[in-house]
Amino acid sequence: MSTTQAGVVVRVMAARVLDAVLHRGRSLKGELATALPQLADVRDRALLEAICFTALRRRGAYNAALESWMTRPLGPREGDLRALLLAGLAQLDALELPPHAALSATVEAARTLGRPHQAGMVNALLRRAQREGVPEGDPAQVWPAWLRTRLRADWPEQAAAIFAASAQAAPLWLRVNPQLGTREIYLAELAQAGIDAQPSEVLRDALQLAESVPMSALPGFAEGAASVQDGSAQQVADLFDLKPGARVLDACAAPGGKSAHLLERFPGLALTAMDVDARRLRQVTQTLERVGVQATLLAADASDLDAWWDGTPFDAVLLDAPCSATGIVRRQPDVLLHRREDDIVALTALQARLLDAAWTVLKPGGVLVYATCSLLADENARQIDAFLARHPEAQPDDPGAAFGHASGVGRQRLTGEDGMDGFFYARLRKPG
Repeated sequence: MSTTQAGVVVRVMAARVLDAVLHRGRSLKGELATALPQLADVRDRALLEAICFTALRRRGAYNAALESWMTRPLGPREGDLRALLLAGLAQLDALELPPHAALSATVEAARTLGRPHQAGMVNALLRRAQREGVPEGDPAQVWPAWLRTRLRADWPEQAAAIFAASAQAAPLWLRVNPQLGTREIYLAELAQAGIDAQPSEVLRDALQLAESVPMSALPGFAEGAASVQDGSAQQVADLFDLKPGARVLDACAAPGGKSAHLLERFPGLALTAMDVDARRLRQVTQTLERVGVQATLLAADASDLDAWWDGTPFDAVLLDAPCSATGIVRRQPDVLLHRREDDIVALTALQARLLDAAWTVLKPGGVLVYATCSLLADENARQIDAFLARHPEAQPDDPGAAFGHASGVGRQRLTGEDGMDGFFYARLRKPG
């Protein structure tokens, strides 16, 4: 396949993925999992991902531009055409691809999609975007109205910054495996490979890359020397101080990054990695095997103690709870398309059940860490307040300012702060 043909194929695939996500309620992750293996060249796969993520993050601005530029709105049967136009604008706007290649491949993609009579319109609209640029627009508009209202109520002074940060690409963070070498050694290996990275001043195992690269380009990645994990997720391990032999439960472990980090950081743990989804638990197996650590894996609902707990308590429990994912919208932009207000009711009820179960299996003198990638107080500060009302014996232990804004007895980092995802942390000690 020629370079030109490959370029057209990527644009066609981007339009089809975006059409499925935007107009048929499909998951971006699921659609890309099907599409990416069809591309042999790693550069084409990276381009497809970049176009899709950018178009979804910036779709508010792109839709506004199209509405103001077009003489008639696109109809419900033109979803693939709208998706292709969003893909084209993403290339010219945020991705800043060479205009000639982006234009010609996208226009030809319109013909491949069976819309030759509209190829001229695609060409005209993209050329206008090239000349005039895309107006910035309001990044809050891609958030559902109910969710905008909640976020502004919880974070009135920071809401605008949250919306803006959520529309930007997230940086690539690495977690260096201290069992296989120091961060300084790995930083030198990256430099030798021509990859620019900076060590975090807050996180002892973390490096932030100047530009994203394929995992296959990372030195020693297949051997477990480093893992891709956002800084906020890495910071969870800093909430623990564990001794060899300690019994630890990761109650919602998939895909396994936090379990792996705890085992890398604290060798000799007796860690049980649990997840309700047996299929996702296979991801945990792969994650742990790659970095060279071991755990007991258990497919079970952590809140259903009768189904799995043998009565032996744990020294520490990590509950990285299912949540709205509002803190990682820049990494999962289709969250804003799929999330419904009644989801929050169900999620907060599940979180409460999981917290109560985690507290039950915790040994006196032990520590329970509750974390979410949510920005909503109902899932975070108010959830922990409700837990403390049910369990007044629990002793909150403030993690400190390095973990973000004070939020109830916990800490909240907001999206984009210190280059990290939005995350909530609470640490609770059980009297012993």
